[in-house]
Amino acid sequence: MKIKNKLLLMIGLLLAFGGLFVTKNQVFAEENQQEKLKIVTTYSILSDMVENIAGDKAEVYSMVPIGTDPHMYDPLPDDAQKVSEADLIFYNGFNLETGKGWFQDLLDVSEKNELAFAVTENVEPMYLTEEGKETEQDPHAWLDVQNGMKYVDLITEKLIAFDPDNEDYYQDNHNEYIKALEELDEYSKEKIATIPESQRVLVTSEGAFKYFSKAYGFHAAYIWEINTDSQGTPEQMEQILATIKEKDVQALFVETSVSPKTMETVSEESGVPIKGTIFTDSLAKKGTDGDTYIDMIKWNVDHIVEGLSE
Repeated sequence: MKIKNKLLLMIGLLLAFGGLFVTKNQVFAEENQQEKLKIVTTYSILSDMVENIAGDKAEVYSMVPIGTDPHMYDPLPDDAQKVSEADLIFYNGFNLETGKGWFQDLLDVSEKNELAFAVTENVEPMYLTEEGKETEQDPHAWLDVQNGMKYVDLITEKLIAFDPDNEDYYQDNHNEYIKALEELDEYSKEKIATIPESQRVLVTSEGAFKYFSKAYGFHAAYIWEINTDSQGTPEQMEQILATIKEKDVQALFVETSVSPKTMETVSEESGVPIKGTIFTDSLAKKGTDGDTYIDMIKWNVDHIVEGLSE
């Protein structure tokens, strides 16, 4: 009987100490988790860039969901909470998050303006051409990989300034990522060079490819210049149809973050087929083609080259 009681006592002590051990480990794990930087970005492309540099030193939250247009986003309560808790916030700038004023409202309410950084700070802007909007910047600078590298440089700079203890870690990640982007830029140039110059007319719904076209030698044509509440007007449709005829365009493209209906109408009226779907304002869903910045650019280049070469 005494032996049985001793056994029960030992088992009880082991369970108690085991529980204490587990509890301490849980606390340690939670403390480590809390030590990670909390970073908010406005859309998925920036989140991917930040994750490549910050690695396991940060938790990164993207406000605009995959496949959603950042221009006209309506923030959710979770977005406000994440912004209020953020150590750093990265946004594109250049007129991307200004639609409805949603992003600035979040910064003002959370009093986080000093922790928010525009990744386009060192990028030379291009401007809209629509009458009355000539002073507004075109936001889609990331579609030129050279500009993407400038985004990454700024992200790295701000991470190091906020968390200097991990400078070497961030700098190593930066160097590795920049090397991959340099290879992507070279790949894009070599691939696009296979298309005869006369065929390099890129027709999309939104005029998001001006930076891309300037960098890689295309003529950019589009139905509307920037996503707004009013797009695909009769005047815009008439203009794009005239361009397609004048340039003898043989392929049209539609973006993943806009409805294809207007471009389908253009295709029907012009007789020119839609040859591919390409990425502009958003990555693809995790686990599918185009779910990183590098993969989305490569997808675009491959599909544009294939569509215009047929």
